[in-house]
Amino acid sequence: MKNQQYAIVDIETTGGNASHSRITEIAIIIHDGEQIIDRYETLINPQKEIPAPIFALTGINNEMVKKAPIFEEVAETILNLLTDRIFVAHNVNFDYSFVRHELASSGFKWKATKLCTVRAARKIRPGLLSYSLGKLCRYLEIPLVNQHRAGGDADATAILFSKLLEWDYDNEIDKMLKRATKEQQLPPNLPKEDFEQLPEKPGVYYFYNQVKKVIYVGKAINIKKRVASHFSGNPTNAQRQHFLRDIHSISFEVCATEFMALLLEGTEIKKLWPLYNRALKKYEPKYGLFEYEARNGYKYLAIKKLLQGQTPVETYGKLYDAIKELSHLVQQFQIDTRFCNFAQKTTTETIQFTLEETIATAEEHNTRVNQALAYLSASKETYAIIDHGRTNEEKSCIWVEKGHFFGMGYIPMDQTITDVTELKEQVTRYKSDPYLMKLITQYVDKHPRKVQRIEAQVD
Repeated sequence: MKNQQYAIVDIETTGGNASHSRITEIAIIIHDGEQIIDRYETLINPQKEIPAPIFALTGINNEMVKKAPIFEEVAETILNLLTDRIFVAHNVNFDYSFVRHELASSGFKWKATKLCTVRAARKIRPGLLSYSLGKLCRYLEIPLVNQHRAGGDADATAILFSKLLEWDYDNEIDKMLKRATKEQQLPPNLPKEDFEQLPEKPGVYYFYNQVKKVIYVGKAINIKKRVASHFSGNPTNAQRQHFLRDIHSISFEVCATEFMALLLEGTEIKKLWPLYNRALKKYEPKYGLFEYEARNGYKYLAIKKLLQGQTPVETYGKLYDAIKELSHLVQQFQIDTRFCNFAQKTTTETIQFTLEETIATAEEHNTRVNQALAYLSASKETYAIIDHGRTNEEKSCIWVEKGHFFGMGYIPMDQTITDVTELKEQVTRYKSDPYLMKLITQYVDKHPRKVQRIEAQVD
């Protein structure tokens, strides 16, 4: 490097992601570790409209950039200023992703060592309430003129950088710049200690925002490796940039197996509904089979859409599955379909059998319904999945009760189990749903030797 020189960069853009937005202004200040030796600043014609909220923030409008150069025209100048210098910025991954994307679009391949002044300030001046550029400038009495313009913010970042170099008695910046360190890949607000404590074991990890609310839950075979993968590369889309900026801390829970981690991830997402977890929402059960007794004394069976707080006999992800199961019960136990509701837009004509000419007594009819529900309950298997534990001193157990995920936990290896049903009392209870049971059923089919079944009794 040119005697360890630094290119301190700030940009303004049309939006929050490099893949769809463009740079409207860039400022580059060259620092040799002691003083500023060069400076470059220009507006950029983004060749697209500048949204009103961006104009309100930066003051840069379409008329101002109309005669400014497009990025391609200044790309070589920018490349020369950045080449062989450490790329410094406040929340460095944002600026770096835009500049690298624009240079690539102009035909230049470029990469650089990065230094984030957010992370450096956290190390050298720990304990401040906020590390945003504006707040830091107030705390540290740094003049910030023309905020939210590339030149003004770059000037303030350069002063901040000089002060950090001056206060860096423990050589934290040198440590951050070592080639072997992964720290520059971490989100700007995440303490390094949170990442370093992560184990290389199966389990579930949790990302928290600034107010300690869970914003993401994930599972992994190797927690540390999986978490690191979230931070690799350069974020070019707005969602990922917001996601990384929102991560302020991490916690984890070690599981004995990847499969237990998968189940725990599913239950935790359904319980917490973190902001950045979306994939499992489509697996929420949508329909339920309900039983109720009318004033006439007859019991009814009905398929209805699930509403919060309801307790159905059984739940289903698809209407087809619910109708199929109720149809099977109706045929097997000769239940009069006039006392069944197969959900909206579904008629009894879809069930291939003849209705009784006469109606059974309430007692006879209700007996058939009770027998059908007892059969439905008994036909759902109860079993335990036994596997190795987190250590050699324990084993793991997943308990399924009558076709529903009941819970999971760990049992000491030296504990004597005389009856497999005793395992049920030692697991942590979790809420079941069709998605989790689908995972469990698939796992049982692949690993039958790990399953201990309990014989069901049907009256």
